[in-house]
Amino acid sequence: MTSSGNVATQLSVVLLGTCDTKLQELLYLRSRILSHAEDASITLIDVGNSPISDPAISISHNELVGGYGSSRSMDPSTLHRSDIAQTMTECATACLKHLLSNNSIHGVISVGGSSGTSLTSTAMRHALPFLIPKLIVSTMASGDTASFVREKDITLMYSIVDIAGSNTILNGVLDNAAGGIVGMARAYQKRQSDDSISTSSAEANLEKKTRIGITMFGVTTPGVESIRKHLNSPSYNNEIYVFHATGHGGLAMERLISSSYLDAIIDLTLSEITDYMLGGIMSAGPHRLEAGLKAGIPYIISVGACEMVNFGPRHTLPRKFEEDGGRKIYEHNEAVTLVRTTVQESRWIGECIASKIQNCALRPEMVQVVLPTGGLSALSVKGGVFEDVEADEALFEAIERGLEGTRVCVVRVEGNVNDEGFVGEVVRRLIRLVERRDG
Repeated sequence: MTSSGNVATQLSVVLLGTCDTKLQELLYLRSRILSHAEDASITLIDVGNSPISDPAISISHNELVGGYGSSRSMDPSTLHRSDIAQTMTECATACLKHLLSNNSIHGVISVGGSSGTSLTSTAMRHALPFLIPKLIVSTMASGDTASFVREKDITLMYSIVDIAGSNTILNGVLDNAAGGIVGMARAYQKRQSDDSISTSSAEANLEKKTRIGITMFGVTTPGVESIRKHLNSPSYNNEIYVFHATGHGGLAMERLISSSYLDAIIDLTLSEITDYMLGGIMSAGPHRLEAGLKAGIPYIISVGACEMVNFGPRHTLPRKFEEDGGRKIYEHNEAVTLVRTTVQESRWIGECIASKIQNCALRPEMVQVVLPTGGLSALSVKGGVFEDVEADEALFEAIERGLEGTRVCVVRVEGNVNDEGFVGEVVRRLIRLVERRDG
């Protein structure tokens, strides 16, 4: 929005780059953006290590550091090389936040190698909200990109060749990227305009939808699909967001909760906590569960897929699991190997969940824990490869014991996490919590 409150009509694109090493490529990308959108406003921000001069640079290195740097980062030339990148990242982040608060930004694009991609992706993640287009042309886009994207909607485009000089392949990639950011920015700009119109119309008087987040894994999909169908019934006014519990899915949900974008949660699948505690590859880190609890929103917690630790192909499995003769191991597919938790591990996981709820719940009366006695996933039902009643009982008892005497309701429900009866109870409890909050 402009300062007058009207949606800006001119397309506004921010171009981030290290001008001391990538000026030629940045200028070419800038020219191609203008070829696809002649009237676009392009803000070229120099995030390089050393100052460089060019009339196309909108915010120079010195202006960036002088205007957005902390007192300890006023002179990057005095810093070690390893500290310069952090300083420029902090400056770029602060600059983007400032531009966003004072003007419309319809899209942000950058080009870079490993250092440049790390710098600009970090600034994008920390400064830009979800849905603003974020595109990076990178030499690193074909490898492990988790550290660049994390839980944000950043689009990476592989450069094929190094971003050095001018050639037919690189120019073609940069032209595609220019077309891509212009298309995404125009789509975002149009949504802003449409949202502005609808907000000022009679539609603004309609009852606001309740935005509900649900966590899902392949082995809890039937349950989540059933929950989604129930909550999408015409008798309710809900909008459902399903998050794949792969680590980044949980992080994305937590980020949206912290941004007040979700109103209620059914955290059916907590495998990310198991992976964090036992070294799996789909961990959401140490703060999983905390955002929803601290927000005080209606929160149903279950333990779907808590009985499994996720690893990659079988040959990547840590030796300690392979050498444990009694350990249940299941190859879910060629890319994923699952390890069943033991009784003691299940007890630890339950204690962790209870501790988080007890320490983080702003409104304990808005939190309920629903435990499926017939299996935590499609694999641990009666006769399933991960069936282990004793381990499940250890998990349940640890949660119940840890929350005893609190205002958090903990209930056991017959059936497995995907059973219709269990799903129905989860839905009913969430609806009652939402009604209690709204009442």
